[in-house]
Amino acid sequence: MREIILVADKVLIEPAKEKDKTDAGLYLPQTVKEKAKVQTGKVIKTGPGYPIHDPSLLNEEPWLTKEKSKYFPLQARQGDYCIFLRDEAVEIEYEGRKYFVVPHAAILALIRESA
Repeated sequence: MREIILVADKVLIEPAKEKDKTDAGLYLPQTVKEKAKVQTGKVIKTGPGYPIHDPSLLNEEPWLTKEKSKYFPLQARQGDYCIFLRDEAVEIEYEGRKYFVVPHAAILALIRESA
């Protein structure tokens, strides 16, 4: 079984279905959709967060320490709907589906269901 493991502040997003035509009824060519500055989608998975540097380990090699790394968590959570900068995203295909890997800083807004 294979799994995508995201590093640090990366977020895996499944893009929302793109509109084929405008509200006025004009059909949009593929080149217009690809040039859009922002994109929307659903957060599928997030990385552990921003690494926190431990100053007590300043003189040691980080890969030699036996302590588990510490991270500052991300705001994005699995299931959130997000708006992100398309220029910052890297498009990938995994198991026949299209996804974007986006740095957390490229996410402009999150929409989350209230508990």
